[in-house]
Amino acid sequence: MRTILIATSNPGKLRDFAGAALRHGVEIAGIPDFASLPAVVEDGLTFEANARKKAESYSRYVPGEVVVADDSGLEIDALNGAPGVHSARYAAPTLQNKEPHEADANTDDGANNARVLHELKNVPLAQRTGRFVCVLAVARDGETLALFRGTADGVILDAPRGMNGFGYDPLFYFPQIEKTFAELTAEEKSKYSHRGTAFRKLLEWCDAGADA
Repeated sequence: MRTILIATSNPGKLRDFAGAALRHGVEIAGIPDFASLPAVVEDGLTFEANARKKAESYSRYVPGEVVVADDSGLEIDALNGAPGVHSARYAAPTLQNKEPHEADANTDDGANNARVLHELKNVPLAQRTGRFVCVLAVARDGETLALFRGTADGVILDAPRGMNGFGYDPLFYFPQIEKTFAELTAEEKSKYSHRGTAFRKLLEWCDAGADA
């Protein structure tokens, strides 16, 4: 079984990747001792730039291994695409008294969701459209091998629904299945999510005999 190392300490992301990999004979694992590695500064202006930077940097710590890093986030049309690349640190102005790009660490999911709800308070449901975006970068020995992008379009609710998932999943309503992403199991979510879409493209790349 092939093994792909995911450059994350987020158990939710690992579950998402594992759910999508089940049928492809690919084992998902985290990078050993990932928490002890120096953090990569995510200062890119795009999801692609951040994903590539993380994959290249972390792959240098596991020579010869294939490493996947993702950068993902929520783009809300009524907020001109925010929180975007700052999705994981969107509550930094409140919690750290810093702008998201200056934050020392990711901010709490609940606080991030609260800021989004506050900013959408007077926005009608019909105008609360948005999308999740995920870009995966595949690297080995500091060199990017491929990039894959996935999106999922939905509506931002005015209150959370569901106990699964992470991040903005409880607010993200997916009309196609009439559920939020937080109301899905990891395997169900992988069928519809931005991360699942991007990862299926990666797995197809592997199945086609890519150098991975």
